[in-house]
Amino acid sequence: MKSAPYDNIVFRDIDKSAALADTVAKKLNKLERYCGDIIRSRVVLEAPHQHKHKGKQYKASVELALSGNPVTITNESESIHRAVNAAFNSAERCLKERGGRRKTRRHQLPELEQETE
Repeated sequence: MKSAPYDNIVFRDIDKSAALADTVAKKLNKLERYCGDIIRSRVVLEAPHQHKHKGKQYKASVELALSGNPVTITNESESIHRAVNAAFNSAERCLKERGGRRKTRRHQLPELEQETE
């Protein structure tokens, strides 16, 4: 994932914010520590529609193209910052879980080969 830092951040129906874009870029870099398989990423920040009962809702979507399966995580909140934090926390958990499954499989394979000998 070696693209320009803000090329993969899309603002829809909300004003562009350098501070928010910087926060998102830092969080994307942090995700790379958990998974080196990220080929491409895209973050969409939006205020989709106005709910009369819920008030203003913001939506943050983190789209990761991984070798294997793509991952998309979306979160909604009354605060764009809360939505971003929650979406990235979920993405981090997902990548850690994915890495854990890979490590488990990798450690089980040699054991299986030894048992068959």
